[in-house]
Amino acid sequence: MTKKLLTIDDLADYLGVPKGTLYQWRTKGYGPAGIRVGKYVRYRPDDVDAWLDGQEAA
Repeated sequence: MTKKLLTIDDLADYLGVPKGTLYQWRTKGYGPAGIRVGKYVRYRPDDVDAWLDGQEAA
């Protein structure tokens, strides 16, 4: 089964950070990798988990 892609709202809620912070991270190349789907940015749950795992190691 395919996992649902996360929206910016989903990710902000999951990480407990404001949406504006996620937009800033994206422009700075920080944070989990996002994927452009048309005019929208979506996040794969596995990419988010991998990014979080990397934060623990750092």
